[in-house]
Amino acid sequence: MNWEILAAIGQLAAVFVGIPSLIYLALQIRAQTRERRQSAVNTLTVQWGELTKALHDSGEFCAIFLRGLHSFDDLDGISKLRFSAFFNRFFKNFQAMYFSHCDGVLTASSWAEIERTMSDFIAYPGLQQWWETRRHWHTEEFARVVDAIIARGEKPKAYSGYDLSGLRPLTHSEVMSDE
Repeated sequence: MNWEILAAIGQLAAVFVGIPSLIYLALQIRAQTRERRQSAVNTLTVQWGELTKALHDSGEFCAIFLRGLHSFDDLDGISKLRFSAFFNRFFKNFQAMYFSHCDGVLTASSWAEIERTMSDFIAYPGLQQWWETRRHWHTEEFARVVDAIIARGEKPKAYSGYDLSGLRPLTHSEVMSDE
């Protein structure tokens, strides 16, 4: 046996050992990517749940929320502050989801679901009024996404079937009993 044959056998052995190792590595990377995506989605879901908790935990805030969607400008100062704080967190969450989508963490179908949810809220004139006051608190890239949704001019329909005629500011005693 000469050196050339030994070198060829060595190269052949390296191929038989190396290819399965590369396949194993590729499978591990794929599994880690899937786990990373699922972890990110789970985190975003928990954040979303915590955020929407304010709506079902406080009747007072629900009234502010619904009145604010129709007209941010007509809210009193404290209601504007609460509405604004809520939607700032809401939109920061949307922004994180947008960049997760851009980074390939959120699938296209997940982002489409989020964008439909955003569109439902953004269609309301009160939210558009709020956005004018807080657009500069978000990245320019995400702001363009919101602006494009506004430009579509969709009609508000998320709460169109709700009877909002009874909405009124709560009295001090009602506020205290709600807490």
